[in-house]
Amino acid sequence: MFPLVAEAEGKGGRALAVLRTGAGPLPGPEVDVPELRGRLLGPEDLSATAETSLPAGRPDRTYELALTGDMAAYRWGIEVVGGGELSVQQGERVRLVLDNRTSMWHPIHLHGTTFQVLAPGGVAGPRKDTVIVPASGRVAIEFIADNPGRWALHCHNIYHAEAGMQTVLTVAP
Repeated sequence: MFPLVAEAEGKGGRALAVLRTGAGPLPGPEVDVPELRGRLLGPEDLSATAETSLPAGRPDRTYELALTGDMAAYRWGIEVVGGGELSVQQGERVRLVLDNRTSMWHPIHLHGTTFQVLAPGGVAGPRKDTVIVPASGRVAIEFIADNPGRWALHCHNIYHAEAGMQTVLTVAP
């Protein structure tokens, strides 16, 4: 028997499934899984291979994006700090700083490209297309705008995206 237990970050609930490979007693819902008490893996723990890492360089353009929300009114948003459109030119190296101003975690997904997550101190971390921004946390990402078009940037908790936590990144040719 192998208990499979999942705990959602920031919540008290758990999910339990059992993979049965033979006879024996079923574990109860209070089964202890020591691995769930460990430290969470963060961008500082991962890195891209040399072949997939962005080349060294400084961003041509930086945007700070505020992730906003109100559970009571159920309004969510992504706002460009200082206003304006999220628009870049093809070929530019772009840095987005995601500032989560809510008390929930948000998996932010960018269509049309992958990006490099910057670990604390600006160290190049993993290449991804979705990054978790912890509650009241900040995460910086960088990418080369090499795919012209209008690309969705949204929370992957789709009910947040549907309630407004989405925007468009325009890459002009």
